[in-house]
Amino acid sequence: MKRIVTTERGDVPGWVLITLMTAGLVVLIWAVAGPALQGVFDEALDRVISF
Repeated sequence: MKRIVTTERGDVPGWVLITLMTAGLVVLIWAVAGPALQGVFDEALDRVISF
């Protein structure tokens, strides 16, 4: 009697798509929010230095 062993690999293309979409969203959010966050950081640093 032969026994067939199968391994379940999951939905690899789906995970690749989710990973790429997440990376794209991070880049998009970083591009939009980066300058604003830099301004907030610079202002906070200036206030601490002038204190």
